[in-house]
Amino acid sequence: MPEIFNKIDKIKPAYDLVYKVVLLICKLLLVADIVITSMSVVGRYVSFIPDPAWSEEVVLTCMSYMAVLSAALAIRRGAHIRMTAFDNYLPEKVVTFLDILADVAVLVLAVIMITVGWKYATGIGSKGTYVSMPKVSRFWMYFPVPLAGVAMVVFEIEALYNHVKKIFVKEEAK
Repeated sequence: MPEIFNKIDKIKPAYDLVYKVVLLICKLLLVADIVITSMSVVGRYVSFIPDPAWSEEVVLTCMSYMAVLSAALAIRRGAHIRMTAFDNYLPEKVVTFLDILADVAVLVLAVIMITVGWKYATGIGSKGTYVSMPKVSRFWMYFPVPLAGVAMVVFEIEALYNHVKKIFVKEEAK
């Protein structure tokens, strides 16, 4: 059985790459948020620095991307919010089962985020525009939800694989 896990483990660099790309996107969005917000605040008090009307909407959109994408990153690191108060008192197999159950539930949520989020982005989002930027579709305001859903699916598949691997590799080691 371990040889199958050795073969599957060879795709780990692909997960690492997806993680690094999503992390880079979050970092770039944070920098954009800081620059735009700083420019907007300083522009209110310094006459020669512009205070663009679109700054608030762009900052809020960037923040929504960062919020959902960073939640997807937390899945990979195992840093998402979870209840572990009873883990020390339960048998290891029960804890593993509950971890798998939680991962399946999050995977279902991710699929819902993709389907419903895409429906909203292409439906409601495509029909409207930003108030301060009438040429930019509100699609971009709704798009973070399905985008994060895709990242969550990728990281949840890896998390589920790691749980299953832990079960089978441990049993063979006995």
